[in-house]
Amino acid sequence: MDSQGVAPRIVVGVDGSPSSQAALRWAVRYAGLVGGRVEAVTAWDLPGAGTWSAPAVDADFDEEEAERRLVEEVRTVLGEGASQVHQRLVRGNPAEVLVEQGQGADLIVVGSRGHGGFRRALLGSVSQQVAQHAVCPVTIVRPDAAPE
Repeated sequence: MDSQGVAPRIVVGVDGSPSSQAALRWAVRYAGLVGGRVEAVTAWDLPGAGTWSAPAVDADFDEEEAERRLVEEVRTVLGEGASQVHQRLVRGNPAEVLVEQGQGADLIVVGSRGHGGFRRALLGSVSQQVAQHAVCPVTIVRPDAAPE
């Protein structure tokens, strides 16, 4: 909690890759240390819809299936701790979405490399873009740097 009694808001990019799983675990551990709240965000975009260079999903993308996969991914990575994480699927370029979701956040956490564990909802490798454009601090987590 900060001096005004507000829990720090931590946004974490999730795409199912080992890096994003490590980032999610790291974000939850950090939130526990600082009394923060975690928001797991998966971004998706239609082909040609983004303004930054990033992967897009197929036109037959199933948003409900992607939401189920996000919930399943968070549950798989965190087990019972998943209920403490707010989960959100947002349409848009992954880097832009994370920067936007980071507005007013205390921290954005991303994996060092995403490769789209959710085959049709790719986060992609956006850590550099997020670090360059975010208005809050950004932590980039390597999959081998975060202990289980």
